[in-house]
Amino acid sequence: MEKLSGLSHLFMTIFLHNFATFMVIPAITDVTMAALCPGRDECSLAIYISGFQQAIIGLGSLVMMPLVGNLSDKYGRKALLTVPMTLTIIPLAILAYSRKRSLFYAYYVLKILTAMFCEGSVHCLALAYVADNVPEGRRASAFGILSGIGSCAFVCGTLSTRFLSTASTFQVATAMAILSAVYMRIFLPDSIITDNLSTPIISKGKLDGIVNPDESDKKMQMFKTMPSIVDMLVLLKSSLTFSQAAIVSFFSNLADVGLHASLLYYLKARFHFNKDQFADLMVITGVAGTISQLLLMPILAPALGEERLLSIGLFFNCAHMIFYSVAWSVWVPYAAAMFSLFYVFSQPCIRSIVSKQVGPCEQGKAQGFISGIGSFANVASPLVFSPLTALFLSERAPFYFPGFSIMCVGFASMIAFVQSLMIRAVPPISSQRVGNCNYMEA
Repeated sequence: MEKLSGLSHLFMTIFLHNFATFMVIPAITDVTMAALCPGRDECSLAIYISGFQQAIIGLGSLVMMPLVGNLSDKYGRKALLTVPMTLTIIPLAILAYSRKRSLFYAYYVLKILTAMFCEGSVHCLALAYVADNVPEGRRASAFGILSGIGSCAFVCGTLSTRFLSTASTFQVATAMAILSAVYMRIFLPDSIITDNLSTPIISKGKLDGIVNPDESDKKMQMFKTMPSIVDMLVLLKSSLTFSQAAIVSFFSNLADVGLHASLLYYLKARFHFNKDQFADLMVITGVAGTISQLLLMPILAPALGEERLLSIGLFFNCAHMIFYSVAWSVWVPYAAAMFSLFYVFSQPCIRSIVSKQVGPCEQGKAQGFISGIGSFANVASPLVFSPLTALFLSERAPFYFPGFSIMCVGFASMIAFVQSLMIRAVPPISSQRVGNCNYMEA
């Protein structure tokens, strides 16, 4: 517990940041509709530009996540956290000022540009920070607690939105985003690690009292941090367990994104759900996930191991998607939402397994690579599942099965579950790859 208590400033930083980003999710749909199609309840333009935004952000994140991870291995987690946490403030501040059509378009463009770097990078860097400062045997629990903090912020942000006006929602979100960045810069210490933990942001030359006379050498070191396809292939080939975890991560994210893209439209068409019922489902999912990650996972992870807990989480993930697809009554989606007690185990377990398969100088690279795989799924999933949802919710469907796309999402999750069964508990190799991890001078 001493190690986990040392992460309290990181946990508070992540809570404040996630609170700011999650609380605007219920409101952004109304803002988009009001700006693009005022006075209308349906707007194809809003759907198209939202899908385009998600695809472009996913493509950008696919490139940026491995780069962010690599740079954090060189310059430190805190230095890299500063950039996305600062950029997140800009789009929120625009809508906090006004939500007119012209400013909405400004928000839309800036959101795409900033989210290419910000989307997922804070979580990726937080995972690398935890891996730096927590021993291997306790990382699964620590990752679970980190995810639980995110779930708690999701619940708090969603609930707060219900009691605020749209204008106040964005103003509070902007203030919280600023507070999170300031808090992080003042209170969060950079990773200071001995042996298999990272080191301060001081170059080796400085420690030796040597100043690098050749500025081009520093530039060359900078270019070496840029990830390449070869680097990614080497990382995949470095460990069978790592490559298996990468496959699991892809199909798991493919299923999760497909579910989120399809579920709300499906429930609205099937059971005429509205905004309040959607919020109720989100709160149920968030509360159950928070309790599980903060209380159950620290107990189960040491007892069962990450590999078994990963399979359990993916099994329940698959089961809850299938329950959604065949829902025969309005209470079934609420019962399926309770499955988050168990399916939230999957992502922290994947991250923990990956962290043990690389050395201490490669934690950022590994976590960034897995985040990049998730970003690729963010692009591919809407292209596959959104057309299926539109088809089977329309009169042109070849047969009546409104939940067919959700069922297909469940099959993608089943592939991840089957692959997870092939992952066997193996001795961590990171302890064999300990080296000098001194950060470069930023």
